[in-house]
Amino acid sequence: MKKSISILMTLAILIVASCNQPKEEKQATFDVDQAKAALDFSIKQYKGMREIVPDSLIPKSVKDGQLVARGIRDWVSGFYPASLWYLYEYSGDEELKAEAEKRTWLLEPLKDYTGTHDLGFMIYCPFGNAYRITGDEKYVPVIIKGSESLITRFNETAGVIKSWDWTRGDDWTFPVIIDNMMNLEMLLWAYEKSGNEAFKAVSLSHADTTMKHHYRDDYSTWHVIDYDTENGGAKGKMTHQGYSDDSAWARGQVWGLYGYTVMYRQTKDKKYLEQAKKVADFVLNHPNLPEDKIPYWDFNAPDIPNAYRDASSGAIAASALLELSGYVDESLSSFYLDNAHQMLKSLSSPAYLAKLNENGNFILMHGVGHLPGGSEIDAPLSYGDYYFIEALVRYLKMNNAFK
Repeated sequence: MKKSISILMTLAILIVASCNQPKEEKQATFDVDQAKAALDFSIKQYKGMREIVPDSLIPKSVKDGQLVARGIRDWVSGFYPASLWYLYEYSGDEELKAEAEKRTWLLEPLKDYTGTHDLGFMIYCPFGNAYRITGDEKYVPVIIKGSESLITRFNETAGVIKSWDWTRGDDWTFPVIIDNMMNLEMLLWAYEKSGNEAFKAVSLSHADTTMKHHYRDDYSTWHVIDYDTENGGAKGKMTHQGYSDDSAWARGQVWGLYGYTVMYRQTKDKKYLEQAKKVADFVLNHPNLPEDKIPYWDFNAPDIPNAYRDASSGAIAASALLELSGYVDESLSSFYLDNAHQMLKSLSSPAYLAKLNENGNFILMHGVGHLPGGSEIDAPLSYGDYYFIEALVRYLKMNNAFK
């Protein structure tokens, strides 16, 4: 009996002692030092890229080991100078600023270009960041005029901005892609700066119509909706860059996530916040989202887990989630941050981060541009770099660690 009592007392003492031990703190998946190291590496890569890009072209990707650069009318033309602006903001490096200025003004003629919906990417990313960082008013007229050009593509009956002027056979008459949500930030900024009500009206109509027709019941999105410009509504729902018309193309999902997060920021209309939260829920709770949180190129790719990853989707999602975390309650905010931090940790690891002076001097490896079209498969992408840099800068600012 005495032996039993002694054993019980010993166990009690051990339990009490263990309760009084300091608990191990949860290890952060990503930290300030890692973010700064990734940005410092990015600066080295982009300074190297500056030396090999022709003066009249903009870097886009890599093919067969060689840098691919395109003219200013390529939809990605704004990302390289916009990335340079972020890197200059972080570092204060005047060489980066000079290159950012040079490449930004190379794009100035695009303000009059009405042949694409991508002017938000092409104009607002570089000129908007230039204005935000420098405060120089010389950038403003370009953004305003670019916004005027963008809304020429709006159809009042359909309620949306047309994406492409080309069609796929007889399938499309007025195609609109989910990517188009990313161009509305420029219109809302231009409205606030100019007071032109048309900019606001078009952006709200496009966002509302997209929310109505682009999304399935589970809050995944089709890539392309073909709209009826005579009666309104959708004539067809399909994909162009995804696996199938019924699949969830990864970058399309995160374009929507980012786009509706921005719409809430700019309007404070809670329906956009709810939409962003529901899209985030689809992405982050999807059974096919890998443990490292970098999506496969399509959530329904048939060869998962051997399908290509898309680093650009991870970068876009991370940047969007960091912002979205500031608009929700503490529990949901923590969930978004945990996922964003894991994405940044993964992208900053050797699994996705290039080696110095390799990868065409792009930062991230393993992007997928257009797999069904056979282009930019398992390759670096300029927009993947841009949203990765943006996410890193946002992370540092949120942690009061920005220079």
